[in-house]
Amino acid sequence: MSQLTLSMAQARKIFLHAAGLARPAQFGKGREAVYKVIDHLGFVQVDTNYTVERAHHHTIAARVPGYQPEWLEELQADGRIFEFFTSDSGYIPMHNYRFSLPVKQGFLADRKPLMQAEISLMNKVLDRIAREGPLMVKDFENDRLEASAGWWDWRPSKIALERLYLDGRLMTTRTKTFQKIYDLPKNLVPDDIDTTMPTPEEYARHVILRELNVLGIAYPKEIAWRARYVKGNLVKKMLPELAEKGDICHVKIEGLNASPIYMLPAYKKKKVQLSGDAFILSPFDILNVYRHRLRDFFDFDYQIECFVPEPKRKYGYFSLPILVGDRFVARMDSKADRKQRTLIIHNLHFEPKRLTGPDLAKITDAIKTFTQFNQCVEIALKRSNNKQHLKAIKNYL
Repeated sequence: MSQLTLSMAQARKIFLHAAGLARPAQFGKGREAVYKVIDHLGFVQVDTNYTVERAHHHTIAARVPGYQPEWLEELQADGRIFEFFTSDSGYIPMHNYRFSLPVKQGFLADRKPLMQAEISLMNKVLDRIAREGPLMVKDFENDRLEASAGWWDWRPSKIALERLYLDGRLMTTRTKTFQKIYDLPKNLVPDDIDTTMPTPEEYARHVILRELNVLGIAYPKEIAWRARYVKGNLVKKMLPELAEKGDICHVKIEGLNASPIYMLPAYKKKKVQLSGDAFILSPFDILNVYRHRLRDFFDFDYQIECFVPEPKRKYGYFSLPILVGDRFVARMDSKADRKQRTLIIHNLHFEPKRLTGPDLAKITDAIKTFTQFNQCVEIALKRSNNKQHLKAIKNYL
């Protein structure tokens, strides 16, 4: 079995093309481009953090110039995408619905035995939605017997709704304020969608090809991560088999001793050109979620610090990676002040990499676009570790 050797620069190009970040509008513009992004990525992670616009909108906006959040709602209303889990919750193309079934089966198998009262409540909730149509948590009376103990101390009806959602008996859409609306699958899944349970082999093959399609080049642990809720999955076992058949291929990266690493054969002869544009990315963007990949291939040690105790933060609560070409050149800790319509940049931290005037102009343009995307009209740039770059950017602004 032959093994292709790639330079680190070639690997980065493949990463960025696979992630849809080789150039702006790689998938076009408008609502249809949003669907193409989700279809290509296979999964766009949802996150509730609203410091700046939410992660799913941010991920798409980085790839679709002029993106409008309502396009995502329209695609879900049209039955072309749905929300569920791979490794996390996110938007998935509807034609991949059947591959969510093993995950639902995994949640059900992992569930602790329920008391009869819990089962009865779930049946009542299910019956009510079947009779009345889509409902939200607020549509159920407050059935909490004791005072709430905190944010995640859900009341019984909320727990029942979420259990039914996780095991597949309910699905969800969202309100404009991001609240879940629960409904029966038969009301949301189009009639022409395959709803048969895939075999373990079908599921593993789907995960492998989907992940390599969006990651470009990947270690087995990254590929298998998206199947983590399916216990006993065959993803790692099938990787050598698919490589032997030629469906995927082994690659070696110059300067990197780790093995094995896999890639889709389509990239063997594909010439990838990068536009060199600047992209401000979500912490939950597919390019950023595997910290070791950023270290190994981009020499960029990144961690979202909203989960880090404040005294230990280096760059800020919600710092966003800034990519120019194939280099991560800065991190921008920002917050959208929606009342004042101002994007507050608490900290613009530059990496120790040489930046030219045109590079700084591109970063400035990306900041302006990001400001508009967050429905802000003003920019308040507070501080930076590089006074010269900060001055140049303020001049461009």
